[in-house]
Formats: sequence, structure tokens, C-alpha cells
Amino acid sequence: MLIIMCVSLVQAREKNTFIVAQNGSGDYIHIQEALDAIPENNAVTITIYIKPGIYKERLILGPTKKHVRLIGENAAETTITYNNYADKINPETNKNYGTTGSSSFFIEADDFIAENLTFENSSGPVGQAVAVNITGNKVAFRNCRFLGFQDTLYTKGPQDNKDRESLQYFENCYITGTVDFIFGAATALFVNCELHSKGKGGYITAASTPQFKKYGYVFIDCTLTGDSTSANVALGRPWRPYAKVVYINCLMGSHIKPAGWDNWRDQENELTVYYAEYNSHGDGANKAKRFSWTKQLSATEAAIYAKHLILEGWKPFE
Repeated sequence: MLIIMCVSLVQAREKNTFIVAQNGSGDYIHIQEALDAIPENNAVTITIYIKPGIYKERLILGPTKKHVRLIGENAAETTITYNNYADKINPETNKNYGTTGSSSFFIEADDFIAENLTFENSSGPVGQAVAVNITGNKVAFRNCRFLGFQDTLYTKGPQDNKDRESLQYFENCYITGTVDFIFGAATALFVNCELHSKGKGGYITAASTPQFKKYGYVFIDCTLTGDSTSANVALGRPWRPYAKVVYINCLMGSHIKPAGWDNWRDQENELTVYYAEYNSHGDGANKAKRFSWTKQLSATEAAIYAKHLILEGWKPFE
């Protein structure tokens, strides 16, 4: 009886595990083929291992393809990339793709995890060009890279739906871009990530946090770096009036402008945004020069930005 049970478990594991390899040694050559093979409304975890290579694919993980883990061997050697951008003409519609349509990877399903992968929009500095677009809930990344210029990472989430949540979690990730390279309405927690700015006068975040949300973007123990040309970079500007962005114990390079933030050319936003820092350090942490309409938190105020509170008990990698 024990032997039969063990065989059954092995078969179940194999059934729910796919391998993608460009050399044909796996179950699929293309990642989208593996995503398409996931059963509709599946209730068990499907793990897709991706062998090293550059996969030029526009990926869509639809809302019924839940409980998926996408695992690479090494982010430096495994890249998922595409090159659409907002002003590029979509041959199917003869219209521009637009910001949302430019995305290289659409993650619409809940309960998604990715590890050890690079996600890229390779269009270059051509305006809005999204690498990853996330509308699913409980979506997590660890040891991943997000590469682009403007609008690299779209933590889209639901903008006005109070009944729909989009919790997102990023751990030990590298995110790079120029303008608004982390943007959207989701509640997103970034832990031990590097936020790397390219060029002068950019913006790290453009949150569009709904007014009814307690949290927007929270960065804990992150490092803010810039390339040799980076200067006068803002920590964030509000895409919507109630944007919420908080930096906790973050190391900020000299490329961060002394005032820290930007009101997106609208003083009214200063009355509604929630922009705050606690224990920022480094050359870019100019506490005395920050705008008066932003906050420097006390230890007690910063305590509400604990991981278990932000993620509401969700434990992505446990």
C-alpha cells in the first residue's frame, strides 16, 4: 500500500511540473505553450521550470490560470523579453498599443510566483514600454530583474473596485528605469530590492493608490542607485491624487534630489498624497530639505509598515 501511494505522489508531481527549454530537452520550447497547458481554474500549484536562454515572447497568463510558479535557474541567464511600446502600431488594430498594451508579460491570474528570472521590455528609451503588467492578487517575485526605461513595472491592480485586491510582493529584486518605472494602483511591498535609475530627472514611482486603500507602495531595506548620468531623481510623483509611497530604512544615492518628491505640477496633490520616509540614509537622504508636505515618520508610525500587516497574513514563500 505504501509503494502504491509513493508512485501516485510521484505521478502527481510530474503531472503538475513542466519544463521549458529552447533546445527541446523539456516539455515545451516556448513559455506561452506551458502557460496555455495549465488547466482552467486549476486548484493545485503548477510549477514551470525555465532553462537558461533569451525567450522573446509576449506572454499572457489569463485570470483562470491560477496557482502558477515560474522558476528559472539564474536571473542573469534566463530572460523573458519583448519590444512593444505605447506608440508602436498594433498590426491587428492599426492603432497604437498604448501603455497597457505594450506589456511584455501580462499577469492576470491570482496566486503567482516567479523566481530567478529577468523580465524585460527591450524597446529602449521610446516612451512607455512595460516589462510586466500585474492585475492578479497575491503575486510575488524573488531574485528577479525588471529591465526597461519608462514604465518598467506596472503594478496595475484594480483602480476603483473595493471588492478586488491586488497584493504584490518583491524580494531581492532589481528594478531599473527612467520615468515612473514602478507605477500603478496595487498594494505592493518591496524588501531588499535595488531600484536603479537611468538618466537625469526621472521618477522612481508613480502610484495611483485608491483613496480607500491603507497601503500603496512600501519599500523596506531597499537600495536606490543610479548610473553615471543620474541626477535630480524623485522618489515619486502622484499618478492619482491619493498616491501612497513609504520608504523604510532605505539607502539612497546622491542621484535623489534634495526635496525628494514631486507633486506632478499640481499643488492640490500636496493635500492628498501620503509620501513618507523612516530612517532614510545615504547621500540622497536629505531629511531637512524634503518638501514640507511629505512626512518623516517616528518609530511608532513606521511600525504599521510591518510585512505581515501589509500582506494581511499572506506568506508568499512559506
